[in-house]
Amino acid sequence: MKRAVVLLSGGIDSTTTLSVAKEEGHEVYALSFDYGQRHGIELESARMNAKRFNVKKHLVINFNLRDIGGSALTSDIKVPKARAEAGNIPITYVPARNTIFLSFALAWAETIRASDIFIGANAVDYSGYPDCRPEFIKAFENMANLATKASVEGPVKFRVHAPLIKLTKAEIIKKGAELGVDYSLTWSCYDPVVETGKPCMQCDSCLLRAKGFKEAGIKDQLINYSD
Repeated sequence: MKRAVVLLSGGIDSTTTLSVAKEEGHEVYALSFDYGQRHGIELESARMNAKRFNVKKHLVINFNLRDIGGSALTSDIKVPKARAEAGNIPITYVPARNTIFLSFALAWAETIRASDIFIGANAVDYSGYPDCRPEFIKAFENMANLATKASVEGPVKFRVHAPLIKLTKAEIIKKGAELGVDYSLTWSCYDPVVETGKPCMQCDSCLLRAKGFKEAGIKDQLINYSD
């Protein structure tokens, strides 16, 4: 069984990606991060899904991107709601986040002799983050094979898989449902309501989630989103 490191945030995309890696026969090592994000609900979702899919090991790495800031997810900047200018990169973009996450994944993959890394990046129904695009994924893969001992001195050729990158959110949800994902165990909201712990239903991530379930014709069991 081939080993693979899967980045697991606890959201729809990363959990579906985990199910794809399992379906393809990989022995999964799931990797999550406590990086000073606004809340820890998504980490609990990651833990539940790692357990549900019986991963070989689930590693949660702690570091603090709040020391750097620059994002509504790692500072006291307000999360934008119901954005009109959907074409712009929003303030919820965390500087270099996927580059940092993939670097940790690469280090772990090299250590456990895994040549495959999975990330739930998506370039269709997403917020426009530059580190979710195909050219970024390809560039990181090229770098991985230039910068590691396992590749330079050994036979390993690293592959960075982004199996959802060209799918709509609805297509992702349908695919995950077919592979046994329980989406009630996933989390998407950037800015949950403090008093209730429920999704705000107005941030980009909530709106994309609602759009995806509506277009997929599947009820979101996490919460009853309005049309």
